[in-house]
Amino acid sequence: MTKVLITGGAGFVGSSLALELKKNYPNYHIICLDNLKRKGSELNVARLTKSEIEFVHGDIRNKEDFDALPDVDFVIEASAEPSVLAGLNGGTPDYLMNTNLFGTVNCLNYAVRSNAAFIFLSTSRIYPIKSIETLNFEEQDTRFGLSDEQKLPGVSSKGIAENFPLDGARSLYGTTKLASELIIQEYNEFYNLKTLVNRCGVLTGPWQMGKVDQGVMVLWIAKHYFEKQLAYIGYEGSGKQTRDMLHVKDLYKLIDWQMHHIDEVNGETFNVGGGTEVSTSLQELTKICQEVTGKTIPINKVLENRPADIKLYVTDNTKVTERTGWKPETNIKQIVEEITQWLSENEEDLKPILS
Repeated sequence: MTKVLITGGAGFVGSSLALELKKNYPNYHIICLDNLKRKGSELNVARLTKSEIEFVHGDIRNKEDFDALPDVDFVIEASAEPSVLAGLNGGTPDYLMNTNLFGTVNCLNYAVRSNAAFIFLSTSRIYPIKSIETLNFEEQDTRFGLSDEQKLPGVSSKGIAENFPLDGARSLYGTTKLASELIIQEYNEFYNLKTLVNRCGVLTGPWQMGKVDQGVMVLWIAKHYFEKQLAYIGYEGSGKQTRDMLHVKDLYKLIDWQMHHIDEVNGETFNVGGGTEVSTSLQELTKICQEVTGKTIPINKVLENRPADIKLYVTDNTKVTERTGWKPETNIKQIVEEITQWLSENEEDLKPILS
């Protein structure tokens, strides 16, 4: 029997991967480890246990919490403090550092003990802010776009590729994830651990508890659904900030392939996102939300930029597509429709969290 540990397993990404994996491989023994810190994650525990997925209440910061776990064949490291603003808005970065960096080390040591392959969910935020903000942009009617003519390598109108330069500040969140990537390389080389890093763009889908600083897609749709207020923050309140979006089920399809072809991609790092085909600005997303929900809400304008914000990030998926054949399939409108349906079906539980 194949055994899999998913850290952050009651979170949005972890639980989504676990449920899809169990649906496709019913005989797999899947363990989800989570500290239930994030509001709403407790709702996923019942979903996991109903699908015969083992839930363990634990914290990756505590190496002792790994001692009681059985050896597994795969570790999917999906736990994180995911906020780009963590440690930048008056709070201390201790929880961020202890979870995203030292927690990763505990996960790696457990993988070594188990002789398990290690799949790490990193982030596009490992790329430096100033480098991205000073790229050659084209300001279009409803969004920012990238020009093909750039001074830096690893960037084109298709987006940001893996060889984009890494010199410069990127937020404490991005730094913890990049530091983890570097440590993973060492474990791959010196402990002969099979490893893989996926640098994900914006992930989204049902059961994401979106907030201002993380999970913008669900936040935007939920505020429309519950008829609350939003704001275009920064860039003169234009709403032209652009991101690619990746449905979590599309991410699952890639990880499924990677797990079952791990020797072919051992030691690799991939940029993984929606790409230009599945991208949207806030302004464009607002129009789709109005169309799907049938509701129009007030949207304020805040002229000043937030710390660590960027006007655009789109993933260049060329490498991962060439190596695996994978590409995202779910478009922006489909994502909005699916999340709106989820809100409707679970309104009583979700209103206190998302409204």
